[in-house]
Amino acid sequence: MHHEYYMKAALAEADKAEALFEVPIGAVIVKEGEIIARAYNLRETSQQPMAHAECLAIEKASTELGTWRLSGCTLYVTLEPCPMCAGAILQSRIETVVYGAADPKAGCAGTLMNLLEDSRFNHQTKVISGILAETCGSRLTHFFRKLRQK
Repeated sequence: MHHEYYMKAALAEADKAEALFEVPIGAVIVKEGEIIARAYNLRETSQQPMAHAECLAIEKASTELGTWRLSGCTLYVTLEPCPMCAGAILQSRIETVVYGAADPKAGCAGTLMNLLEDSRFNHQTKVISGILAETCGSRLTHFFRKLRQK
């Protein structure tokens, strides 16, 4: 797999979020080597708490495939999923999550806890972390530094 290639696509989505003064988090969903969904954070723009990049990408992928079961899909996201997104990932049956930067405040794919690989659930999602982590993390650091300066 070419994890860096797809993470760069997720970073391009994060750039779209930042252009709207949203937290720069982007996601893409891949099936059989093809990007089937792209999304970025729209929480501030939409004033919707569930408008995280991962949830929006899952919704788009489900529409594209005509099913809520995203078996065989890989989600690439620039920041480690939060508890809400981890739940959506599990419920949609995504096979693998690849993320860039760890989230020490809300990360539920290995940092605070690992909901995605917890054997107590009826579905587990493989987690691959740290792909382009420095690039993904620096986007967020730069964004929040600019925000604090305003």
